[in-house]
Amino acid sequence: MKTTPGGLLRTRWRQIAIAGIILAVAIAVVWYLLENPYNQAFGPTVTHVPMKAKYVALTFDDGPNPPYTDEIVDYLHQQHVTATFFLVGMAVEKYPDSVRRELQYGDAIGNHSWDHAHMVLESRRHIQRELDSTDQAIFDATGEHTRLFRPPFGARDYAVIQVARSLGYQVIMWSVPLARDWESPPPQVIADRITRHISDGAIFVLHDGNKGRAGDRSATVEATKLIVTQLRAQGYQFVTVSQLIALGVSAERTPPPGSDDMGGEP
Repeated sequence: MKTTPGGLLRTRWRQIAIAGIILAVAIAVVWYLLENPYNQAFGPTVTHVPMKAKYVALTFDDGPNPPYTDEIVDYLHQQHVTATFFLVGMAVEKYPDSVRRELQYGDAIGNHSWDHAHMVLESRRHIQRELDSTDQAIFDATGEHTRLFRPPFGARDYAVIQVARSLGYQVIMWSVPLARDWESPPPQVIADRITRHISDGAIFVLHDGNKGRAGDRSATVEATKLIVTQLRAQGYQFVTVSQLIALGVSAERTPPPGSDDMGGEP
């Protein structure tokens, strides 16, 4: 049976469509791996801290962004709650007082790149420049360095992880699905998206800034208050990321009650 020109054309278009679908699926899978907080294929990251104790780490990304960052810090201080703020370097340079306020009130800070641009597929030199520039801005503002890093969008590849680790950073991700507070849904919606997924040793993310730029985060401010109230009612205590990691290490090293831990040298 002869194939007509029209039949050949339809076959060719069908092949192109199938190839396009396969390519789209492959791209989606790769991008999922790049942004999936639990993916360890490119190197170790911290998503949560396994423990049987009601501690959690509240983190904020993309700031500082006054007045919203300052309102959050003031509220946390009033409630004797500490958090970890992952800072965008260009915002640190613009609002150093907000960063100093975070440290003054007992919060911790981390590096979130200079301008919140994707680092995936960038050169190692570019990645290091992003981290170093932000670290310098933090040091200029506070006289301190941080060794916590969260990549923009959570996206990372092998180069991002390896450069960060070579500079002494721990790469911090999260275990609770993002609340998408940057879309400014009602505060209770933001709070519910967080609290329904909380477990012991969880790390969760809110956004006090807008990729290092100005943005209305009033919904996040109010959601923070709801989350703190609701999780405290469930018996949870808030600690910084570094404190959470230390608590997990301490729990691993502490023998259970009644155990015989009288061995020789470790």
